[in-house]
Amino acid sequence: MVGNLLLRGMIAGVLAGLLVFAFARTFGEPLVDSAIAFEDRINQAKGETPEPEIVSRETQAGIGLFTAIMAYSVGIGGLFALAFSYAYGRVSPFGPRATAALIALAAFVAIALVPDIKYPANPPSVGNPETIGVRTEYFFVMIIISIAAMMGAVALARNLVARYGQWNAIIIAGIAFVAIIAVVQYAMPAINEVPENFSAVVLWRFRVTSLGMHAILWATLGLGFGFLAEQRIGTGSRRAVTRLVHR
Repeated sequence: MVGNLLLRGMIAGVLAGLLVFAFARTFGEPLVDSAIAFEDRINQAKGETPEPEIVSRETQAGIGLFTAIMAYSVGIGGLFALAFSYAYGRVSPFGPRATAALIALAAFVAIALVPDIKYPANPPSVGNPETIGVRTEYFFVMIIISIAAMMGAVALARNLVARYGQWNAIIIAGIAFVAIIAVVQYAMPAINEVPENFSAVVLWRFRVTSLGMHAILWATLGLGFGFLAEQRIGTGSRRAVTRLVHR
C-alpha cells in the first residue's frame, strides 16, 4: 500500500511541477530578466567586462527551469506520500482528502511561508555574492526550526484534545506555534542587501511570484494526491483502512 501511495505522490508531483513551471515561466522569468538587465547596467557603469555566458539565458529559462522544477516536485511528491502514509489515521480522524489537504497546508506554512517572512527570495543582482553561504545557512535553519515547531504544535494539540476539546486544542497549539516562530525570527540575524536603486516593484513581484510557486506546488499536492489516495484507499472503515496503510 505504501509503495502504491508513493507512486501516486510522484504522479501528483508531476502535475504540480507542470503547473509550477507554467506559472514560473509566465510570471517569474520576465522579472528575472529585469533583474539581470539591472545588474548589467550596474556592471557597465563600473566599467566591468561582462562575464562569458556558460549557459544561455534561453536554456536557463526553458529546459533548465523545467528540469529543476520537475525533479524537485516529483521528489517532494514522494516525500509527501510518505508523510501521508504515516499521518493517516494517526494524527487526525479525517479522510484521505482532508488529511492530505491538512498536511499540504502545514507543509506550506512551515517550509515556505514562515522562512519566506524572515528571509524572502531575491532575484539576481540582489545580495552580496560573498554572503550566499551565510544566507543559505540561515534560510535552512529557519526551515528546520519551523518544521520542528509545527510538529511540536501538532503534538501539543493532540495532547490537549481530551482536556480542552479539539477546537480549543488547535487554537492553543496555533498560538504556541506563532509565539515560537515570532521569538525565533526576532532573534535570528536580519539580512538586507537590496541595492538602493533596485526597483521595488520588481522585487515585490518576484517575492510574491516565488511564494506563489510554493502555493501552487503544495495546493496541487494536497488536492491532487488526496484525490488519488482516496481512489486507492476507498471508503472502508477507519480502523481497517488504517491497518491497510500502515502494514
